[in-house]
Amino acid sequence: MIVLPHINPEIIRIGPIAIRWYGLMYVAGFAIAMILGNKRASKSDSRLKPDQFNNLLFYVILGLMIGGRLGYVLFYDAGNYFHHPLEIIAVWNGGMSFHGGLIGVICAIGLFSYRFKLNLLDVGDFLAPLAPPGLFAGRIGNFINGELYGRQSDMPWAMVFPNPEAGGIARHPSQLYEACLEGIVLFTTLWIFSSKKRPRGATTGMFLLFYGLFRFFVEFFREPDIQLGFVALNWVTMGQILSSPMIILGALIIIFSCRRTSLQ
Repeated sequence: MIVLPHINPEIIRIGPIAIRWYGLMYVAGFAIAMILGNKRASKSDSRLKPDQFNNLLFYVILGLMIGGRLGYVLFYDAGNYFHHPLEIIAVWNGGMSFHGGLIGVICAIGLFSYRFKLNLLDVGDFLAPLAPPGLFAGRIGNFINGELYGRQSDMPWAMVFPNPEAGGIARHPSQLYEACLEGIVLFTTLWIFSSKKRPRGATTGMFLLFYGLFRFFVEFFREPDIQLGFVALNWVTMGQILSSPMIILGALIIIFSCRRTSLQ
């Protein structure tokens, strides 16, 4: 097993202002998305132009932050926040939900598409390949913070996390599993798939389907949230429940898009 050293979640602090590893990962994810998005938007056949993409980023960042926080509050710790509502805005204490962030981003895309008279699926297809690098960076941030660790394991690569809640036992580095699948594998798949003309909505469906499948799988190795535990059948986690609609919706969008003749 591998014993991990404690890494200060704060990179540097100047008075009341602190730069944290997790926040830096968010910035890195957005920066990569901006570079890749502008590269794609500059192509002559792109459905989004560079100025439209830069406007879209503002909508997406707002949707991600608001949705991610509210999703965590509602899905993972509603009871606590009901009794301490002021803590909802204390994002510096941690607590973001991918599925809540996804809902927020979908709402943001819908609002953007309506305002600029663009097709919702065209915008989704453009954005989908840009998301995995941010997911990768976020999971690395989780790993550095020693949070969202895996279940007990005796595998050679099992790790002892310095977080006291981890109990000092060897565990699966589930953050790295997710970084690999949700980040590297998903990005490679979507980037290659979307590099050629595809039926409208196919890339969006691929993102939903494969992220849902990857997350559902990794949840078997990830320790359930302490305040929730298993939510059904003594093995189903909240992450698996929230990922199941993604799998179904992604498959339906792919089936529907393949029946259409319009191409990106």
